[in-house]
Amino acid sequence: MSKFPTENIRNFSIIAHVDHGKSTLADRLLELTGAIDKTDRNKQVLDKLQVERERGITVKAQTASLFYYYKNQTYLLNLIDTPGHVDFSYEVSRSLSACQGVLLVVDANEGVQAQTVANFFLAFEAQLAVIPVINKIDLKNADPEKVAKQIEKIFDIPKEECIKISAKLGTNVDQVLQKIVDKIPPPTASSDEPLKALVFDSTFDHYRGVIANVALFGGFMCKGDRIVSAHLGKTYEVNEVGIFTPAEKPSDKLYAGQVGYVVAGMKEVKEAQIGDTLYWLKHPVQPLPGFKPAKPMVFAGLYPVDQSEYNNLRNAIEKLTLNDSSVTVHRDSSQALGAGWRLGFLGLLHMEVFNQRLEQEYNASVIVTAPTVPYKAVLKSAKLIKDYGEKEITIVNPAQFPESSQVSEYLEPIILGTIITPDNYIGKIMTLCLSRRSVQQNMSYIDDQRVLMKFLFPLNEVVVDFYDQLKSISSGYASFDYEDAGFQPADLIKMDILLNGKPVEELVTIVHRDKAYSVGKAICEKLKESIPRQLFEIAVQAAIGSKIIARETIKAYRKNVLAKCYGGDITRKMKLLKRQAEGKKKMRKIGNIEVPKDTFINVLKRNEK
Repeated sequence: MSKFPTENIRNFSIIAHVDHGKSTLADRLLELTGAIDKTDRNKQVLDKLQVERERGITVKAQTASLFYYYKNQTYLLNLIDTPGHVDFSYEVSRSLSACQGVLLVVDANEGVQAQTVANFFLAFEAQLAVIPVINKIDLKNADPEKVAKQIEKIFDIPKEECIKISAKLGTNVDQVLQKIVDKIPPPTASSDEPLKALVFDSTFDHYRGVIANVALFGGFMCKGDRIVSAHLGKTYEVNEVGIFTPAEKPSDKLYAGQVGYVVAGMKEVKEAQIGDTLYWLKHPVQPLPGFKPAKPMVFAGLYPVDQSEYNNLRNAIEKLTLNDSSVTVHRDSSQALGAGWRLGFLGLLHMEVFNQRLEQEYNASVIVTAPTVPYKAVLKSAKLIKDYGEKEITIVNPAQFPESSQVSEYLEPIILGTIITPDNYIGKIMTLCLSRRSVQQNMSYIDDQRVLMKFLFPLNEVVVDFYDQLKSISSGYASFDYEDAGFQPADLIKMDILLNGKPVEELVTIVHRDKAYSVGKAICEKLKESIPRQLFEIAVQAAIGSKIIARETIKAYRKNVLAKCYGGDITRKMKLLKRQAEGKKKMRKIGNIEVPKDTFINVLKRNEK
C-alpha cells in the first residue's frame, strides 16, 4: 500500500435516487479495474445482505478499493456504494465523511427525482466535488439531453459536464474513471502526522470480534500497533489491517488518505462506536468531529414471541445495531406482551428491513407493534416539572401520555416533504396531501412537464401508508423525500379502549382530535373480529376522557330456551326469554374478559398491506 502517495488516491461515493443504477455502475467500475472477473453473473456484487438481494435495494453502504492505471500512473480509487432510499440517508451522510467527491447518478428515463435532490445537497453541504452521470441511455425512452437540462437548472452544473453512460452495457464507463482522477481532489492527509482514523462503519464477526471500517486522516496503521479509542479511552492491539477488493484483503499497512478495515480484538459490541477516532497510544490527537446522531422518526415496540427467548433476542439486537447504528434502543415492557424494547427507526422501510434481518441473520421470531411517532408535552405546574426534571418531555410510549390538565400544550413532529411529479397528477396529489393535514410551502416547474412541490406534514400522517397512496395515484411516477422540520403545537388527545367499561392499557393511542372518530371506529371493528365471543355481551368502546366516540358490540352466545315450546301461549315464551336476559345481565356484571395474547398481537401489529 506504500506505493500510493496521497496525491494518487481518490475517495468517492456513488449517490442517486432509488433504482437509478448505482450498484450496477459499481459492478462495471469493479470489472474495468480488474477487481472482479467479467461474467454475466455480476449483478449488484456489493449488495451482500440477503435482504438486499431479495428486495433488489441497497441497505448498507459498501466499500471497495480499485487500482486504476491512467497516464502512466496507478491510482488507488476507494469507492463507496450508498443506498438510495430516504430511510437510509444516514448511511449516505456517513459515507460522504470518508470521501472527497461523489458521482451523482441520474436515470436518463426518469430524470431528477426527490432523493437525487436530497443527496446532492448532502454532498454540496459537505463541500465535495460532484460529477454528474446520466445512466441508462440504452433504454428506448431515454432522453439524456432533457435530463442534462434538468441537472443544469436544479443543481447549477453545466450540462456539458454530464457523462452519458449505460452501466448495464458498459458504454462510456471508462470516461467516468478518467473524470474521477481528473476532477476529484486527493485527500489532504499526510503519513508523517500522528495516526488519526475515523470509524465510519462496523460489523460483527463471531470469530474475530468487531471489524471497523476506517478512513485514515493522518499517520499510518499496521499490525502490532497499539491504538486507543477516543470515545471509550480503551487500548487495543491491531491484529489485522486491510482493504476491501470488494472481499477483505489483508495488507501490511494502511496509510493516510486510504480507506480500509481494522481488526483489533474488540470483543464488545459497544466498543466500535461509529464516528469514533482511533489514535496511537502515546500520541493523543484532537478527535474528529464524528457524526450527528441519527434522529429516529418512527418508534415501535419489539417483543420476543416467547419470553424465554429474551436473552437471545437481546444479543441479536446488540449485534445488529452495531452494523446499523441509526437504530435507537430502549428497554420497555407491556402487561400483555412481556419484556421487550422500544426501537427508534428512520422510517418504515428501515423498520421492515431491520425486522427481516433479525429473522434471517439471527433466526429471531419477534412481535412488532404498530409504529408511533415521538410527541412532546409542555408541562404546566412547577411540581411536575420538578418530578420530570424538565419542562418539555418527550413521549415515546402512548401509555405514558400526560393528562391535558397537566399540560399547557402538546407538540407533534413535522417534516418538510418534497414531491417531484409529472404535472398531470398535481390535482390528485394536492387532494391527498391536504387530507393529511399538510400545508403547502411552494411549487415550481423543473421543466415543461415535471413539478417540484414542498409541503409541511405532521409526521404521524405520513408514517404508515402515505407513500403507497402517493405511488398509486400517480401511477408510480411521483417520488417523495422528507427531512425533519422540528415540532409544532397540535390538538392531540389520548384515546382509551374500554371493554365493558374497563380500560385496556396496551391499546391506548394518541390521535389528533380531527381523526379521533375514524381511528377509534377502526380499532373497535378490529377488536370485534378478534376477541372471542363469551357467554355474555361485550361492549367494545373507544373513549376520550369520559366521552364515548365509537362502539361495537360482541354478541353473547345463547342457548335456545324456546326449543322445548311447541306452540303454546306467547307469554310462556316471553317469560323464558326474560329469565335468560336477566341471567346474562347478572353474568355481565361479574364476568371478567380475558383478552387472549393473539388479540393484542392482531390489533397492535402493523396492518400488513
